[in-house]
Amino acid sequence: MRGDDTQQGGMFSYITLEQRVPQDHPLRPIRKMVDRVLVEMSPEFDGLYSAVGRPSIAPEKLLRALILQVLYTIRSERMLMEQLDYNLLFRWFVGLEIDDPIWVPTVFSKNRDRLLDGQVARSFFEKVLAEARRRNLLSGEHFTVDGTLIEAWASHKSFRPKDEGASGGPAGGGGNPTVDFRGERRSNETHASTSDPDARLYRKSRGTGAVLCYMGHALMENRNGLVVDARVSTASGTAEREMAQEMVLDIPGGSPVTVGADKAYDAQAFVESLREVSATPHVAQNTAGRASAIDDRTTRHSGYGISQRKRKLIEQVFGWMKTVGGLRKTHHRGVPLVEWVFILTAATYNLVRMRNLEIDTG
Repeated sequence: MRGDDTQQGGMFSYITLEQRVPQDHPLRPIRKMVDRVLVEMSPEFDGLYSAVGRPSIAPEKLLRALILQVLYTIRSERMLMEQLDYNLLFRWFVGLEIDDPIWVPTVFSKNRDRLLDGQVARSFFEKVLAEARRRNLLSGEHFTVDGTLIEAWASHKSFRPKDEGASGGPAGGGGNPTVDFRGERRSNETHASTSDPDARLYRKSRGTGAVLCYMGHALMENRNGLVVDARVSTASGTAEREMAQEMVLDIPGGSPVTVGADKAYDAQAFVESLREVSATPHVAQNTAGRASAIDDRTTRHSGYGISQRKRKLIEQVFGWMKTVGGLRKTHHRGVPLVEWVFILTAATYNLVRMRNLEIDTG
């Protein structure tokens, strides 16, 4: 017998959101880890808000929503609010009930900026690392460092001469003016982006076009491929090595470590700086028309070959952050905000990686 195509919706539901989410859903272990971290961060949240006034969006709900935005590659806060309005899984993860109203996108963005002022992303990242350390998932001896380009939210048309007056911009075309760069010599010394002054025109390798971008840096431990430090800087030819030195200096413990890296780090000054702080430079040799700073003292050991194999894991980190985390082209402007999002995305990657490691080990 054919059933009726009844369109009338029910007024009540007797199934809770907790019952609707399957017990084996991959978000469940992530939600548990996030909740433990947020409980530890509660005293920090208290310092960001006044004791009087109208209650704002709970910072715990803000962070859970931002983690969902990374996990599901949602490109804007407006689309995130749309998903929260009708997606019951998202409501469960954030901590909203079925009938709770959804926030206005601009209000959500303003409350997120309050977390930016409090360096909440860095604190969240460090507490996720502490959770990994409690689970004995981190190596304290063997690391890999690398950098990647993050395309800025600015066009080449905004890259104008610094001494150009307010009326010296391109004319014609309204919001999309016609600009001819042919024959014009442009560099970061003489030009700057009018829409994102922190962005720099840079290319990482030969044969590729220069783009307005930032540079993201990551330090990874080699045992399980977890990110232990993440930073963002303006793009330059020396930024990777300079940030790598800072991250290696901040490795806790003070015991001898190994640091793997690709050929871009094969520079005498960088290698010597690592050895000065008891870090063995397991850097890939660059012998293209030059002598490498890495000699047989390093390459003859079996650990060097292991580091060269393990360092490839950091490419998976950057690949995930760009494709899933949406960082191939940032939607934010300025080093502080881009770094905030980069750190939160790295912490989310660690959460996913920790969940997968637990599944693999049973």
